[in-house]
Amino acid sequence: MSLTTRLQLSAMMFFQFFIWGAWYGQVTKYMEKSMGATGLQQGAAFATFSLAMLVAPFFVGMIADRYFAAQRVLGVLTLLGAAVLYFLIDVRDPDQFFWALLVYCITFAPTLALTSSIAMQQMVSPEKEFPGIRVLGTIAWIVVTNIVGYYGFGDKVAIFELSMYMSVALGIFAFFLPNTPPKATGGASISQILGLDAFQLFKDRSFAIFFLSSVLICIPLSFYYAMANSALTDSGMKNVENVMSLGQASEVIFMLLIPFAFTRFGVKKMLIIGLIAWIARFLFFGYGNAESGIWMFYLAIILHGVCYDFFFVTGQIYTDHKAGDSIRSSAQGLISLATYGIGMSIGSYLSGFVKDWAKTPTGIDYTAFWMVPAAIAVVVLLLFIFLFTDTKKTQPTEGELVTGPL
Repeated sequence: MSLTTRLQLSAMMFFQFFIWGAWYGQVTKYMEKSMGATGLQQGAAFATFSLAMLVAPFFVGMIADRYFAAQRVLGVLTLLGAAVLYFLIDVRDPDQFFWALLVYCITFAPTLALTSSIAMQQMVSPEKEFPGIRVLGTIAWIVVTNIVGYYGFGDKVAIFELSMYMSVALGIFAFFLPNTPPKATGGASISQILGLDAFQLFKDRSFAIFFLSSVLICIPLSFYYAMANSALTDSGMKNVENVMSLGQASEVIFMLLIPFAFTRFGVKKMLIIGLIAWIARFLFFGYGNAESGIWMFYLAIILHGVCYDFFFVTGQIYTDHKAGDSIRSSAQGLISLATYGIGMSIGSYLSGFVKDWAKTPTGIDYTAFWMVPAAIAVVVLLLFIFLFTDTKKTQPTEGELVTGPL
């Protein structure tokens, strides 16, 4: 890969995750503080990204992969997203905001696959070259959340204005990216696009248990993404976005530890460690405070690395090895659809419902709130301990360590 191409792809990843990170972790706080939205309205709005993820495989699989150059599709979608954001920033009604955000997410969700496709098709050895490109996305997320935290506009419409301006920049820049023409030929069945060919893996009981656990654990995952920022803000913590960026830094560190952990522990123990970390972080969130117990909040945030990497990235590697070459893409597509689509959609709505349930005359009882996802994680842990039997120790390749989002 030439230096020019490397710089172009790195900039593309930086723009992409800067756009996402500007609003994703802050949207429920913005709705609560600027619109007076209820918990259920906040949860519903946060679910728009997961709902859009249900549509993204159709779009990328049936259109972008088959008819148009990926960089042009990326440019058009990103500019359309900027146009939607232009109108979204003036929406003040929570119910109308839901529909505006859903339309925006439908333009944004497919671009996540497009940027990876554009990058990998320019590489001779993606397993060696992709990590150095993809890490710019994590850096961008850390940068933008620290900008939001430093200037203190996590509860203001500026989070979407920032995304809009960067979307315009990426939309124009995309047309100057290396040409990435479609490679797929012929038609594709709905079952292929959705990854239904991978259903044969359910014959293996351990994989079926892993699949069910992945869907279930995405429910408490949504509690964290949707409500942690507003919960920490309500607790009195300062510079919340800056502090929460420690979670992404932690993710990078624990991802580097995955090859060693696979060799030492095997897949079952790694997944169990990830689930125990989920339970611990929700307990820390529930019983911490912004004064003497602030260390609990910091631990809960830093645990994001082991929570995400040891369950989700480990699970993607496990799925990759179980599927084999013939249905590898279908299996990963099915897992993504079920977790980030179905699981997180349920979790987003449930987190809003629970937030309203935990409301008291003096505010939100966040101890009660965080015990709900903790309880769900306990159920998943018990399910795993008693029913999952695959203990294989597998050494992942470099490319497998970069498959997960932030």
